[in-house]
Amino acid sequence: MRWIIFISIYLIVDIYAFQAVRTIIRNPWMNGLYALVSIGVLLSLIFVLTFTTSGSVISPPRNYIFAAFLITFFPKVLLLVFMLGEDVMRFIVGMYNKVTIADTGFYMPSRRKFISTMALGIAAIPFTSLLYGVFKGKYNYKVLTYELEFDDLPEAFDGYTLTQISDIHSGSFDKESSKENISYAVDLINEQQSDVILFTGDLVNNVTEEMIPWKSTFSKLNAKDGVYSVLGNHDYGDYMNWESNEAKEKNFSDLLALQKEMGWDLLRNEHRYLEKNGERIALIGVENWGMGRFKKAGDLDKACNGISIDDFKILMSHDPSHWKEIVKKDSRHIQLTLSGHTHGMQFGIEIPGFVKWSPVKYRYENWAGIYEEMGRHLNVNRGLGYIGYPGRVGIWPEISVIKLKKRRTIA
Repeated sequence: MRWIIFISIYLIVDIYAFQAVRTIIRNPWMNGLYALVSIGVLLSLIFVLTFTTSGSVISPPRNYIFAAFLITFFPKVLLLVFMLGEDVMRFIVGMYNKVTIADTGFYMPSRRKFISTMALGIAAIPFTSLLYGVFKGKYNYKVLTYELEFDDLPEAFDGYTLTQISDIHSGSFDKESSKENISYAVDLINEQQSDVILFTGDLVNNVTEEMIPWKSTFSKLNAKDGVYSVLGNHDYGDYMNWESNEAKEKNFSDLLALQKEMGWDLLRNEHRYLEKNGERIALIGVENWGMGRFKKAGDLDKACNGISIDDFKILMSHDPSHWKEIVKKDSRHIQLTLSGHTHGMQFGIEIPGFVKWSPVKYRYENWAGIYEEMGRHLNVNRGLGYIGYPGRVGIWPEISVIKLKKRRTIA
C-alpha cells in the first residue's frame, strides 16, 4: 500500500511537471528522454529499497540513487506548484466566463508558455544546486574559527587551540574519487596546528570494514596533545541486520581496536587531563546519548567520576540534544561541549552575519555553530562527511578551530 501511494504521488507530480516541459520543448526525442529518466529513477529507487541488502544499510550505490531521486524529483515539485496554480486559475476564470458570458483572454497560449518558462527557470535552481552538491559541495571544506572567553580558564591554557571534526561517515566515501579530496581534508586539519584534535563520533555508517581503506589517511592526523574521539550513534552497528549477536559484537570490538591502531584515544564515559605548565583541564568523553530513538549509552556521572568541581571541563558528546536536555543544567558546570550529529542536514542557506537556516532547525534547537546559555558553551560541528544524500548544498563540510581565552577584567 505504501508503494502504491508513493508511486501515485510520483506519477502525479511527474505528469504535471511534464506539462511545463512539453510547453517549452516540442522535440519528441527530448520528451522521450524525460520519460525514460523519470521511469529509470523510479524503478532504481524501488529496486534498491526492495531487493537489495535488508536493513538500514547506507552505501554509496544507495546514496547515489537517492541523490538522483532528489535531483530530479524536487524540481518537479516546484513545477507542480506553478502548473497546478495555473490550472486552478484557469478553472476559476473559466467558470467566471461561463457565468458572466465574458471573455477575459486568460487562455492565451503565450501566458501558458510564460508560466512554464518561469517555472522551469526556478526549478533549475534546486536542480543545479543539488547536482553541484554531489560533485563539488561535499568536498567544499570550510575552516570555521572561534574564540571563546572564560573566567575560570587556567592561565596556562590562555590561547590554547583545539580542532574539532565530526561525522566522517567513511562508508559514504567513493574509494577512488574521494581519495584525493579526503587526503586534502586531513592535511587541512593538520595545517591548523592546534594543540589537540577532537573527533565527536560517527566514524562509519554501519560496519568497521568501511573505515579500512581510510585508516592510513586518518592515521596522519597529528596534534601536540594527541587525537581524542568518542562514539556516535552509527558506530554501534545498530542500523544493520546481523546474522548473530556475536557478529555485531565483533564488529564493535573491531571498531574500538581500529581507533587505537590509528593512534586515537577513544573516551567511553571517561576522562583525561590535558596538562600545561603545572595546570590542567579535564577532557571528558561520553558514549552516544540522544533524544528519541537514539541510543542513550552516555553516562556523564561515570565520565566525571574523580573530576574536581573546580576543574575546567571540555565535554565531547556526539548528539547536541544531550547538551540541551542534561549537560547545560548539570551542577558540575561543564564549560564547553563539542557535538556533531546533525550535519546541518547537509542542506541550507548560510550567509555569516545575515542568515543561517536549514530544515534541521525544526528538529534540533542547536544544530550548527556556537551556542551559549548560563555560562555553558556548545559547538555543533556540521560534519566532515555525508550520509544519505551524497552531497552538500549551502551547509559545507566543517573543520572547527576553537581558541580558548582567559577573560581579562578591565580595571
